[in-house]
Amino acid sequence: MALPRLTGALRSFSNVTKQENYNEEVADLKLKRSKLQEQILDSGLTWKKIVTFLNENVEKSKMQSIDEDLKDILQAAKQIVGMDNGREAIESGAAFLFMTFHLKDAVGHMETKAIKQMFGPFPSSSATAACDATNRIISQFSQDDFTALIQMTEKEYSDRIFFGKNIAFSFDMHDLDHFDELPLNGEAQKTISLDYKKFLNEHFQEHCTPELKPVEKTNGSLLWCEVEKYLNATLKEMTEAPRIEDLCCTLYDMLASIKSGDELQDELFQLLGPEGLELIEKLLQNRITIVDRFLNSSNDHKFEALQDNCKKILGENTKPNYGCQVTIQSEQEKQLMKQYRREEKKIARREKKTGEEGEVSGDSLSCFDPKELRIHREQALLNARSVPVLSRQRDMDIEKIRYPHVYDSQAEARKTSAFIAGAKMILPEAIQRENNKLYEEVRIPYSEPMPVGFEEKPVYIQDLDEIGQLAFKGMRRLNRIQSIVFETAYNTNENMLICAPTGAGKTNIAMLTILHEIRQHFQQGVIKKNEFKIVYVAPMKALAAEMTNYFSKRLEPLGIVVKELTGDMQLSKNEILRTQMLVTTPEKWDVVTRKSVGDVALSQIVKLLILDEVHLLHEDRGPVLESIVARTLRQVESTQSMIRILGLSATLPNYLDVATFLHVNPYIGLFYFDGRFRPVPLGQTFLGIKNANKMQQLNNMDEVCYESVLKQVKAGHQVMVFVHARNATVRTAMSLIEKAKNCGQISYFLPTEGPEYGHAEKQVQKSRNKQVRELFPDGFSIHHAGMLRQDRSLVENLFSGGHIKVLVCTATLAWGVNLPAHAVIIKGTQIYAAKRGSFVDLGILDVMQIFGRAGRPQFDKFGEGIIITTHDKLSHYLTLLTQQNPIESQFLESLADNLNAEIALGTVTNVEEAVKWISYTYLYVRMRANPLVYGISHKAYQIDPTLRKHREQLVIEVGRKLDKAQMIRFEERTGYFSSTDLGRTASHYYIKYNTIETFNELFDAHKTEGDIFAIVSKAEEFDQIKVREEEIEELDTLLNNFCELSAPGGVENSYGKINILLQTYISRGEMDSFSLISDSAYVAQNAARIVRALFEIALRKRWPTMTYRLLNLSKVIDKRLWGWASPLRQFSVLPPHILTRLEEKNLTVDKLKDMRKDEIGHILHHVNIGLKVKQCVHQIPSVMMEASIQPITRTVLRVTLSIYPDFSWNDQVHGTTGEPWWIWVEDPTNDHIYHSEYFLALKKQVLNKEAQLLVFTIPIFEPLPSQYYIRAVSDRWLGAEAVCIINFQHLILPERHPPHTELLDLQPLPITALGCKAYEALYNFSHFNPVQTQIFHTLYHTDCNVLLGAPTGSGKTVAAELAIFRVFNKYPTSKAVYIAPLKALVRERMDDWKVRIEEKLGKKVIELTGDVTPDMKSIAQADLIVTTPEKWDGVSRSWQNRNYVQRVTILIIDEIHLLGEERGPVLEVIVSRTNFISSHTEKPVRIVGLSTALANARDLADWLNIKQMGLFNFRPSVRPVPLEVHIQGFPGQHYCPRMASMNKPAFQAIRSHSPAKPVLIFVSSRRQTRLTALELIAFLATEEDPKQWLNMDEREMRSP
Repeated sequence: MALPRLTGALRSFSNVTKQENYNEEVADLKLKRSKLQEQILDSGLTWKKIVTFLNENVEKSKMQSIDEDLKDILQAAKQIVGMDNGREAIESGAAFLFMTFHLKDAVGHMETKAIKQMFGPFPSSSATAACDATNRIISQFSQDDFTALIQMTEKEYSDRIFFGKNIAFSFDMHDLDHFDELPLNGEAQKTISLDYKKFLNEHFQEHCTPELKPVEKTNGSLLWCEVEKYLNATLKEMTEAPRIEDLCCTLYDMLASIKSGDELQDELFQLLGPEGLELIEKLLQNRITIVDRFLNSSNDHKFEALQDNCKKILGENTKPNYGCQVTIQSEQEKQLMKQYRREEKKIARREKKTGEEGEVSGDSLSCFDPKELRIHREQALLNARSVPVLSRQRDMDIEKIRYPHVYDSQAEARKTSAFIAGAKMILPEAIQRENNKLYEEVRIPYSEPMPVGFEEKPVYIQDLDEIGQLAFKGMRRLNRIQSIVFETAYNTNENMLICAPTGAGKTNIAMLTILHEIRQHFQQGVIKKNEFKIVYVAPMKALAAEMTNYFSKRLEPLGIVVKELTGDMQLSKNEILRTQMLVTTPEKWDVVTRKSVGDVALSQIVKLLILDEVHLLHEDRGPVLESIVARTLRQVESTQSMIRILGLSATLPNYLDVATFLHVNPYIGLFYFDGRFRPVPLGQTFLGIKNANKMQQLNNMDEVCYESVLKQVKAGHQVMVFVHARNATVRTAMSLIEKAKNCGQISYFLPTEGPEYGHAEKQVQKSRNKQVRELFPDGFSIHHAGMLRQDRSLVENLFSGGHIKVLVCTATLAWGVNLPAHAVIIKGTQIYAAKRGSFVDLGILDVMQIFGRAGRPQFDKFGEGIIITTHDKLSHYLTLLTQQNPIESQFLESLADNLNAEIALGTVTNVEEAVKWISYTYLYVRMRANPLVYGISHKAYQIDPTLRKHREQLVIEVGRKLDKAQMIRFEERTGYFSSTDLGRTASHYYIKYNTIETFNELFDAHKTEGDIFAIVSKAEEFDQIKVREEEIEELDTLLNNFCELSAPGGVENSYGKINILLQTYISRGEMDSFSLISDSAYVAQNAARIVRALFEIALRKRWPTMTYRLLNLSKVIDKRLWGWASPLRQFSVLPPHILTRLEEKNLTVDKLKDMRKDEIGHILHHVNIGLKVKQCVHQIPSVMMEASIQPITRTVLRVTLSIYPDFSWNDQVHGTTGEPWWIWVEDPTNDHIYHSEYFLALKKQVLNKEAQLLVFTIPIFEPLPSQYYIRAVSDRWLGAEAVCIINFQHLILPERHPPHTELLDLQPLPITALGCKAYEALYNFSHFNPVQTQIFHTLYHTDCNVLLGAPTGSGKTVAAELAIFRVFNKYPTSKAVYIAPLKALVRERMDDWKVRIEEKLGKKVIELTGDVTPDMKSIAQADLIVTTPEKWDGVSRSWQNRNYVQRVTILIIDEIHLLGEERGPVLEVIVSRTNFISSHTEKPVRIVGLSTALANARDLADWLNIKQMGLFNFRPSVRPVPLEVHIQGFPGQHYCPRMASMNKPAFQAIRSHSPAKPVLIFVSSRRQTRLTALELIAFLATEEDPKQWLNMDEREMRSP
């Protein structure tokens, strides 16, 4: 038998020769479908054909007017069809209108009916406009031209052969008699008779010759002969007839099975076809005879024959076993392989039986046969050959792991080998399908609730403690799911993942965990509110608002404050501190935790993190959730603090992966409840509309929707119909009413009359919404986010009260309000997504949420969810809603942004840490479970099961990218990351990596406002916004009417469109197209953030003009006001015409300030408005500034800036805290900012007119610039700014200082130079260091005053001792005074000199401080007095009476550079007084000043009367031990977060610079010493060896 042919894909794996001209037909079903759809769409008269026809047949001159007419028809179609259905539907509608009107002069009754039937209710003006336009076009042509066009398209349409058209089919009825002959399609000559005898007479011939049948001996002639006859008769035409042996074996096996005759009959008919009817009859009659004969023959021949056949099929070397995921077999091969496998199974069973019994029975021993064993062996080898090499060994007999809280009816089904990627997943049983011309319907009936387990006990609220009872007030007991999870949620700290259907009460499970947290901080009847924070992350702002309300009400009795923190609801730092529970969105929480690294108040006090809708992990926003969880888990490990994570999710297939990611213990914290646990079971219906024509599709959808609604309403139920655009709500409602009236079924929909109905009617009449008023009498209503709040509430109440039968609404209703109905219908699944800039499929999350509204818990036994979609999307939604697709991670797409955020935060500082950080993400969990999806080969995974290498590769690639974009500095050699200003800005403002790359390329210091808008428009955040053809016209209008700046790219390009939308938004322009409105909101929201980020970047780059421009632009977007408009437009209290008049008269704020209110009133022709304008003018924030400057050196200037607020405060306008300002110092000539800071003018200071002082230093350069500007610009208000000029004309700079003293290259001086053995004995070194060598002569051999400036550690104390020794040598009766700035230093000197000078030299040393005051006698006898400045100042004041003061010969002042500090005056007085005493007593007093290296040593030397000889001012770099200095600057305005952000770098610095030697860390406050130490310990705790810094034995440390 010839082998089957392989496809081209498999040939590359095999040694099968490649045939030339091998044309494989396109077999891809999707491709075929899409081609067919294109064909269908192209058939008939399309808009494209009409336009082409007109272009070809009209003269150029007339074309313009015809274009206008075509536009009119399109516009009419747009209004009739609705803009939300896309271009295709509108064009299709336009073609329909053209066809309808091309022979008509006016819109008649028939035409109206046709249009209504197709589109539902429509504005008559649009139809008239279309009719007129069509007539104008038609008038240009003769009747025949158009008839030709229409006939041509009809002919084209009729030429298409529909499937099955070529089959001859007769409707005549036949009574079949078995003697009649049947006609066969297309084969008149061949007849088949049902008369069996006749068949036998015609065909029965004996062919059974011995040489043809090698197996004849064994299986008797009956089966053989019958099969041969059958083959000869029916398969003559076939080139590849199956062998007789093959068919015999197969048939025998079927006959020998235990199946009944009926079952066999079906199977045999499938195998042999209608030609084999006679054979089937014969076989069944003689079944017992055939089987008995075959059993009596030996096994050998039978199995050998089989083996032969299979060998032929498998072929020895015809195709390899690898790469053959697809095998191609003919029908007969399939049958043979089936038979072969059955034999295998029998043998396997036999072997297993033997194995189980442990010993072989005597019976089987007796027929021991080496041949049989050999067959087994070959069999095993064949088996091994056909098993895939890389199959995972699945031993199905192993007991499945059973998790205690997983209730998953589909889990077993999922674990079978059939379930691979979810495509072949079985649908639930009892499913019903209906397939007709219009649609395909799949009905999944509701599942019966899970029977209650005997261990399940409901939890009653009265049994809870006091806190639980207060929170669940008004509830009697928890529902079933809540009771099951109660113990874990309420009484443990375990992380949890709850997967349950929508509407199962997950919110209350969150409540249980919240109460558990509160109870942990409940001591002696008081809740310690400032010890904990709870964060609830909800996926949408609407949901966040709902949750805030819910939790606020429930937790109010406990005094817990719940606040919303989203893009719409900002909270001040104080509000956050006063709040115990925050409800936020993933993005907002990500930003908060990105910034608040050291905001101990927030991220470190969070004790419970609740993540709602965790199954969002596989959507675009998944990476945000991953980064939040990874950050939290790393924080838990590094700080060793307890943060509990609770994940709430809809049912999802791979819940174990999500549990692993959230660090949930699957045996304790994992709870999975399938659909059987819904409070109201849900029946689901999926309808797929088959028509491919867009317009027809919409029409059919309306039709099917109406049928579904009617069915429900007839049964007495209420229905919600969900559509996906606001204006579609009204259109759908109108079309449903229209259909009901046309069919005479409107009575079903009318509200039931009753006493309450009258009251409801009155309320509706009061509504300002025209549509609500019009629809209500027919029992319909609408609901969407564009309606007023009170109208929405009214509709919700009417629906709850049962007055509205059908509510047409958008998805906001499902998210924001809990309003259930018996049935919900989703009409159409195409939804416009501004984020994507196109129509996308409705997300599974929305579908689940909407279906969650089906079924009212109190009234319904079950709910119904109906989804109406197009036929091609039917399987997509079936798969999603039966949860068959495992959710994958999307983290790789935003790895660059998230890694940058972690580096900016300081939690990741090198490749090693980044690799570890990835291991906390869901990406890591899925990469290990499903490596191929993430581009990891199976081999790589086997070699490296933890994927360490792969993660490292990812990190290094991303690190290089970020380094190239200057967002981080990545040193590949060491693997260290460090953040840059640009990276921090990107992280804080949530700017994507590609956008930063665009900025790097396009952004510089000299861009205009127009350029900035153009740059912002090219940001990656707007990538998905596309230009649609139907918008071009409107965009053109917007560009002409509202755009003040040029818009490069124009209306054709997406970045041009973004620019136009942004400018229109600022100009407050109105838009018609709903997709433009949606895009505009998205653009405005993101542009504000991007411009703020650009402002930060310009400020960091120190570009003054650009910074000013960007700050203004960001306010322009926030306020929706152009910069040249009057600043008074920021006040909503002033009427528009007054503002326009102000602008016309060119009245600036300054002019208005100087005018009286009545003057203003007169100018504006509105006397009373003057006061209001005057008040507003004075409320615009303004400040006055005064600057005083003081040069510190010739290059550094200290500026003291006084800021006086000069406006009146109003809480409604300014809030209650303060007005933020930016202040910077700019150099106009060099276009550079030298200093900038953010400054808050507090309410208290404004009210009290208090001045605020800012002190900062700035550089100055020579030659001196003419002036610098200090500019103050309000952060929030347009037109609020002030400038102060710093003038340098009269600035006197300090003298130019002589250079530092050079360190000479001298031979080190031995200590013998002291010339006194006693002195030499005091030192334990042999030579003086270079500094001491250079100053030795001056100090030891002269009496001149000395100033020694040298860095710490250069041996200045020895220098002081040299000067003291000179006094001992030359003036033995005199005294030496050593002044040290601190008591601690005095003590240290005393301890040293008591031993060395007093004991060894015999000189008396005494301490004179506030703590120690010796008597006069001791002081008089002392040779050396060690004291502090204040004490010596006190003593020397009465120098005339104190003899010992006059006997002082040398005054050594240590740390004399402290003159510049607050204690400086004391030192000044001491030196002046010493000089004064010296002049009076005429005894010279030598002054030796010791200090660090000084900038203006010459000034100090002049003051100390030091000539050139006594001045030694060495460079700071002159040190005995060389010093390496690394300086790292840290941004951050606030002290605590700034100090906290330094901890990790300090830890890294210790590890890299001094891993084994001692380290000193200096911090700026006592409290900080503890905090830094604790942080360092926390970092050590995460290391492999936490005790690496302990250099002593632990037992020694612990011993008392």
